[in-house]
Amino acid sequence: MLKTSLQTLKSLPITTKQQTRRFTKNSVVMEAQNHKVYVQYNHTDSCKFSRWTARESFQFMHARPWQEVVDFYSKSVNGQLSLLEFFGTQVFFTMELQKAHDVHCDDKIEEVSNETGLLEGVSNVGKSGRWARVTFKIVLSYHGGSFDGWQKQPGLNTVQGLVEKSLGRFVDEKKAQQLKEQCKPLEGCASVAGRTDKGVSALQQVCSFYTWRKDVKPHEIEDAINDVAPGKVRVESISKVSRAFHPNFSAKWRRYLYIFPLNDGENREEIEGEEGIENFSSHENCEKRRNECGELASEENVENSIISDEDELQGAKKPRSFSVCRVNQLLQQLEGKLLSYKMFARDTKASRNVGPPTECFLYHARATETRLPSPDHEKGIRVMCVELIANRFLRKMVRVLVATSVREAAAGAQEDALLKLMDATCRRATAPPAPPDGLCLVDVGYTEFDPRNCLIP
Repeated sequence: MLKTSLQTLKSLPITTKQQTRRFTKNSVVMEAQNHKVYVQYNHTDSCKFSRWTARESFQFMHARPWQEVVDFYSKSVNGQLSLLEFFGTQVFFTMELQKAHDVHCDDKIEEVSNETGLLEGVSNVGKSGRWARVTFKIVLSYHGGSFDGWQKQPGLNTVQGLVEKSLGRFVDEKKAQQLKEQCKPLEGCASVAGRTDKGVSALQQVCSFYTWRKDVKPHEIEDAINDVAPGKVRVESISKVSRAFHPNFSAKWRRYLYIFPLNDGENREEIEGEEGIENFSSHENCEKRRNECGELASEENVENSIISDEDELQGAKKPRSFSVCRVNQLLQQLEGKLLSYKMFARDTKASRNVGPPTECFLYHARATETRLPSPDHEKGIRVMCVELIANRFLRKMVRVLVATSVREAAAGAQEDALLKLMDATCRRATAPPAPPDGLCLVDVGYTEFDPRNCLIP
């Protein structure tokens, strides 16, 4: 058969031979991909047979009403809803405290910059270049579902692309002439505190823009950005800051919030007939059930340990519910530690896969259950909220942490399960990233982290 095919191939014209070879090669590659076996990471603990595979974890995370969360973030960006109302008066105090800190931080940067100039014997008066430029700190919110992420990319609708386009009218004449000579569009240049992925929202993203023009007013920049995409991007505040300010390098910490919708019967802590769920102002319930969760996990581990290989091969039934309290306990083990999160990162460069570039310090990592306001539900929909505050985050780190925590909680893993995964040898040991719809960059801090400044106590 093969010999006949080769003889037929030799009798064809050259161009036809090339096309046939290419088609045959592509067919072989496609057939190999269809029959490729995706080997799962070999966990060695007692609950390995109860742990979801990557496909099962992906399906579990996506099979829920994400549109409710997307709508909530959209209304928050438009000012129709507020996290202050959602989390209560205590958060209002902490958020106002953070705003005061940011203002103080800007003044402090200005003072340090001036002192440095005097010590070096350099006066700002009459100088040009970067000494004369004006830097604006821009705090804005945007709806992640309306954009292809923050970073500007050709042919994609990104937040950075729209913001820089709106800033084009404020660049100086020299910069405008350079762009014209290079046949480039008239755009400004915006630096950002952290680039968000496609579908990820932000409520207080921080970026900066500088110009050598002296006649630019903050309200003019605000109007220009608000007009570029009404209802999708909104400026929260604009202020002039020192030239030493950089939204990324000056930042001390970032806060992310992940809202995970819960289906009926998923939380093992839910008591039948119980009316209402505690909000964020009181979390004694989780503390009271701390020991109960520990006992529950221990019982599950005993059950998981007696599952045989034969049961696994026959597709033993895996748990389809998890404890929010257990997720909270898993995340709390990460607080106050400088750890390498390379196993929880995705799509990072090879140079950032080892050593200090992968190390992050988590100040705060908590999870709790509450209800999200919804017009279609009188009591709102049940959700799990995860709050993570760290000095830095790797790419997709928050989404992988959330998905892995849910997976480990469902499998009945011990409290130090996430810590043990740090020593894994392959990223397949952690779960695929959770959907971006639930993730939001809440704010960025430019002073030392204050433990009182938390959404979830």
